[in-house]
Formats: sequence, C-alpha cells, structure tokens
Amino acid sequence: MATFEAEVAEWARKVQGAELLIFQESAQELVSQLTALTPVDTGFLRSSLRASTAAMPVMSLDNPGAGAFNVDVGEISLVIAGADIGDTIYLGYTANYGAYIHYGANGRAGRPWVAMVAQRWQQIVNEQASEVRSRLGP
Repeated sequence: MATFEAEVAEWARKVQGAELLIFQESAQELVSQLTALTPVDTGFLRSSLRASTAAMPVMSLDNPGAGAFNVDVGEISLVIAGADIGDTIYLGYTANYGAYIHYGANGRAGRPWVAMVAQRWQQIVNEQASEVRSRLGP
C-alpha cells in the first residue's frame, strides 16, 4: 500500500505544473517561517533577508543603527516565482552580524533559527503538496 506522501508525489508528476507550484509555494512558506522566527533586536537582521538563484547572498551590510526596518518580501517572492524545477533558491541574510546571532559569539548563546526552519523543509513540502492537491483536485 502506497503512503500518502507517495500518492501525492505521483499525483504531482501527473498534473502539469503541480510540481513547480509545490516547489515555489514551499519556498515561500520557508521564507515566511524564517521571517517569523528571525530574532529581532532592531529589525535590521530580519529585513536583510534576500533571495537569489545565482549565489548565496553575502553578509556584508552594517547595521545602520536605530530606526524602523520593514520586511519587504516582494523581491524574494519575485525570485521564487522566477525559479524553475531544478533551480536552487539561495536564501540568506545580508546583515553582517547574522552569523553571530545564529551561532553565538562573545559568550552569548546562539539562536539558530535558520537551522530550525531548514530542518522543517520536508514537512513544509509535504504540507504544501497536500494544500496544492486539495486546490487543484484529484
């Protein structure tokens, strides 16, 4: 007897465009979870999340200090929407202190939100596959 996951995978292969839609919506959900779990002190780290299909975004931006920083996932959504099956979508923070927050530094414990979300990838894909299948039908 086939598992639900195997049934959904077989269905996605048969329905034109379903695999791409699952891939893109899974990536978008990953971004949503990263954004929700990013540690916030000033908001600059959260707002520094970028996406690319060419290379990993580089941690190169200094924190400009106090101020309001808004997360704009519009550019990230465009990268995801332009990605195709087989493409790699690189998601990374450009705030130069992101690694210190994630791994810890100077006696401070790390807050590994990126690793925590990355570990959920298969669960995210399964959930999105189920959602797409329910919208597109059998």
